[in-house]
Amino acid sequence: MKQSTISALKDILYEGDVKTDEPMKAHTSFKVGGPADAFILPRTDAQLIECIKALRYEKEKYFIMGNGTNLLVSDAGYRGCVIQLYKNYSDVSVFGTNITAKAGAPIIKVAGEANKNSLSGFEFACGIPGTVGGAITMNAGAYGAEMVKVVRIVRVLDLKYMMKCEYASSEMKFSYRHSLVKDEPLVVLEVEMELQKGDPDVIQNRMDTIKRERAAKQPLDYPSAGSTFKRPEGHYAGKLIEDAGLKGYSIGGAMISEKHAGFIINTGEATATDILKLMIETQKVVFERFHVKLEPEICFLGWK
Repeated sequence: MKQSTISALKDILYEGDVKTDEPMKAHTSFKVGGPADAFILPRTDAQLIECIKALRYEKEKYFIMGNGTNLLVSDAGYRGCVIQLYKNYSDVSVFGTNITAKAGAPIIKVAGEANKNSLSGFEFACGIPGTVGGAITMNAGAYGAEMVKVVRIVRVLDLKYMMKCEYASSEMKFSYRHSLVKDEPLVVLEVEMELQKGDPDVIQNRMDTIKRERAAKQPLDYPSAGSTFKRPEGHYAGKLIEDAGLKGYSIGGAMISEKHAGFIINTGEATATDILKLMIETQKVVFERFHVKLEPEICFLGWK
């Protein structure tokens, strides 16, 4: 990346919020990935917009991410700038039964605020490890509920016109693991959600039950990106993979979890290439056995 680009970013952001040759394994839940040329952490909408303008002026590539729980970065890294909307971009506020959260707020943090204020309707998300921005983009869900059930307004940056705008939930084209953000050049900035007053004991019990179930069924002790593949229509990815005899199958340090076949885990020394090869092999075997095509649920960065 050109030094003029780095200098321009440093002029916009606070000291320490611009890093160079930053290892992406430190910012992804898979704990793999080579260096990004630049890694920046804007704190405000204005900073984000100015950074993107600077990158475009310098004709540099950029990628916007949350906390990396759904991302596989190549071992070669990313020749461009990664913009992370996470800890510096994570304010959450509660007003009545409404919760407003910035895109970088962890879903678990929002669930905690809902619980603290005796607000019901968000318990399903208490174990989702991503950020609000990613949850909106993917219409994240668990335990029979999805983000569409609680979202009222989504505020975004339209990258085509470089202007902020907002969409009602009904305009977001939410469907299974999909939203308008996947179709249009939009970046989630902030989300307003509407919940209901509830019994604090009931809310806490529901959240405790969900956390116990996750711990019992999912390989939370190992780095992963959650469910590796989307649920095929009429099937469950994990069951197809298990029925194909792949539970425990490994390539290098990447393994299909013996606890839940829907998860590919890093057993300690996996490379991003190990994980990708295992994904491809899993797709191949499942298709040969059941004629079902598994589609990745995770995103890819830095691959050619």
